[in-house]
Amino acid sequence: MSRKRRRDGTWHRLAPTAVTDLDGFASAIDPAKLDPEQFVRLVETLDMLGEAGTGIELAGMRTETFSRFFAQTSRAQLDELMAHPRLRHVVFDEVFRRMAAHLDQSRAGDLRAVVHWRFAGGSGDGGYDRFETVIARGRCTTGDSPTADPRVTITIDPVDFLRAVTGGVTLPKLFISGKVRVRGDMAFAATMIGYFDLPTA
Repeated sequence: MSRKRRRDGTWHRLAPTAVTDLDGFASAIDPAKLDPEQFVRLVETLDMLGEAGTGIELAGMRTETFSRFFAQTSRAQLDELMAHPRLRHVVFDEVFRRMAAHLDQSRAGDLRAVVHWRFAGGSGDGGYDRFETVIARGRCTTGDSPTADPRVTITIDPVDFLRAVTGGVTLPKLFISGKVRVRGDMAFAATMIGYFDLPTA
């Protein structure tokens, strides 16, 4: 803790200063100037600082900033990030937390739907990381363990998923290009992102 001299010559301790403009910090970073390894180290540093309780962490960014930050990244940067066993889950957890917070209740209405997600390259059964999204009674909850039979199961490359939720590409475009596999209600899967008011870059 730092100190400051008073006018009378005595010293008093200064309280730690919290970083309040994390969005400004993130907006000042141009991911295009970082190679994939540097980009991963940046995200790793944010995660480490968050774990240390500094208040500097991905969760501290506004969703608009979070989306813009990841939308500016290259495929190579995201591939490197998704290859990191811990950070992959840190980013997944953050995306699903924000999806739960950004359900558009006026659109969701009395919708009840369970979505199972499968992300290739994971450590779970069959080489997939698995998540569940449950929309019911105007609320959205998420988790990494299934709790109910799904209306739809979506298998997608994790990089394509990140690009879809941050506005880099649309789910219908990924469907048309064959980059998404769907089991169940295809029509619902194609329009599901529309139930969320996630800001995009």
